[in-house]
Amino acid sequence: MLTINDFQLAADRLRTVVHRIPLSTSKTFSEMSGAEVYLKYENQQKTGSFKVRGAYNKIMKRYEEGGLTSVVASSAGNHAQGVAFAAARVGVPATIVMPRSTPIAKVSATRGYGADVVLHGAIYDEAYARACEIVAATGAEFIHPFDDEDVIAGQGTIALELLSDLPLVDVVLVPAGGGGLVSGISACIKQINPRIQVVGVQSEGASAIVRSFGQTELRPSDFVHTIADGIAVKNPGTLTMSYINQYVDQMVTVSDAEIAEAILLLLERTKQVVEPAGAAPLAAVLHNKVDIRGKKVCCVLSGGNIDVSFIHKVVEKGLITRGRQLKISTVMPDIPGALERFAHLVAAEDANIILVQHDRVRADLDIGDAILHVVCEVSGQEHGLRLLDTLRRNGYRILE
Repeated sequence: MLTINDFQLAADRLRTVVHRIPLSTSKTFSEMSGAEVYLKYENQQKTGSFKVRGAYNKIMKRYEEGGLTSVVASSAGNHAQGVAFAAARVGVPATIVMPRSTPIAKVSATRGYGADVVLHGAIYDEAYARACEIVAATGAEFIHPFDDEDVIAGQGTIALELLSDLPLVDVVLVPAGGGGLVSGISACIKQINPRIQVVGVQSEGASAIVRSFGQTELRPSDFVHTIADGIAVKNPGTLTMSYINQYVDQMVTVSDAEIAEAILLLLERTKQVVEPAGAAPLAAVLHNKVDIRGKKVCCVLSGGNIDVSFIHKVVEKGLITRGRQLKISTVMPDIPGALERFAHLVAAEDANIILVQHDRVRADLDIGDAILHVVCEVSGQEHGLRLLDTLRRNGYRILE
């Protein structure tokens, strides 16, 4: 089992490698949650996520021991970049197997660090199986993304920094996929101060650790479906679950809509780009998944490697969740001036039409009618409800 000395040795290896990012407070999120909220911005870390910590600690330790000639890893993206970076630093070749669904930005960044990238499978677990085949065929050393004590020790160095900045923290929320990060942070924190609560946060669509928490055997998910690709893991680690069951106080889940809302808030209020997995702890805080009122709370925002082309989808989902966009479908006469009348009513309520689409061919439509699909920009849910009420009072039947 890992001891504080293991975490300190890992921190020594990483001292000249990782960025030391101090905690930041958030008045906005503190007021929204009723807690004193602090943010650990690992999205600003080298390679864009915390994963460089565990990968570098593992590879450097093996390099110091001697005999390391090549490495193989499987990853949805962030571990891939950490392994590629660390392998390049010690001068050994790296092969990374990534799911075909991995964002292009993460694939490109991994190749940019000098690794050979193999795209295989739909999810992490299928990429892992292919990586194991490559290891068996080549004799390269496998660098596991989470189920390895040297990797866990590297991830746990975040806890040493966090406690240095905020020794009186009450609750620490950590994203969880395979469990390496929450294992390392919880094992380190609890051995220093057992009073501090550690909460793991998973996506509802990839909740294997939540299902397995406190159980005598692993309970993998039948399938995973979530925007949080960094924690979309079907099978948690055996080693990580042993640490989680020993040290973690609570496991909770958040929805994709809640994650998207948190990403949007981080963009708006802190000007930080945080990937879905990294935003999960803040989503849990803002949606009252944990009792934190009046407490000092730290959210570990684990990474910022989000595909730029994907950001607009997440922002749109967040806007809809927060009531900032309203999608309306209504029946209207398919005659000149009908659309102008509709637009006039919308404008009178100070809403802005940003998308319009006509449907004239639906089977249940009366001849001479059309369905109008509209997306409107509004200031919030109350504004949206007021607009709907105005449309209904003026004879529009709202279908959706």
